[in-house]
Amino acid sequence: MPLNERDRIEILMMIGVGDRMRTQQEVCRLFHEMHPDREPVSQSTVSRIERKYRELGHVRDAPRQGRPKINENVQQDVILSALENPHCTVRQVSRDLNIGKSSVSNIFKKVKYHPYRVRLIQELAEDDFDRRTEFCEYMMDHNNQNNGFIANILFSDEATQTEYRTEKSHPYVSDFTTYAESTTRCDPHL
Repeated sequence: MPLNERDRIEILMMIGVGDRMRTQQEVCRLFHEMHPDREPVSQSTVSRIERKYRELGHVRDAPRQGRPKINENVQQDVILSALENPHCTVRQVSRDLNIGKSSVSNIFKKVKYHPYRVRLIQELAEDDFDRRTEFCEYMMDHNNQNNGFIANILFSDEATQTEYRTEKSHPYVSDFTTYAESTTRCDPHL
């Protein structure tokens, strides 16, 4: 288990100062006696801590490399901009707040916001009115013959339709459609 800053300071105090200094072996033994439930420290660990203190004057960890985290204020600004203008894009928020697009996306993902763009791809054809009227009449007749028929229908919108293909997100949708067609004996073209 790595040593935290408090443990390193404790080791420095065990080493001592002036003529009251202990050897690295004594410090290792003393640390183990004081913390028997922890993994013993090695002589090289004590040596590194002592050298770091002499060179830098402290035993804190050096700053981590890599991209710095986005602070809470910027995260709140990203969320507020999305709430104020739900039609804004990730690119617009990124440009307005002067942070990266991936950072904006990660913040949205963290708070479970999902960007989407509505695309209307359906249009009415000339014979749609007739087909809808036939379907309504069929459903009304069937409901009159089998009382409560409409209450037993599960309407589900589990498929995503695009201009090129239909993606079914759950396998039971096609099973239910087959089941509904077999039990209602409905003309699939209505």
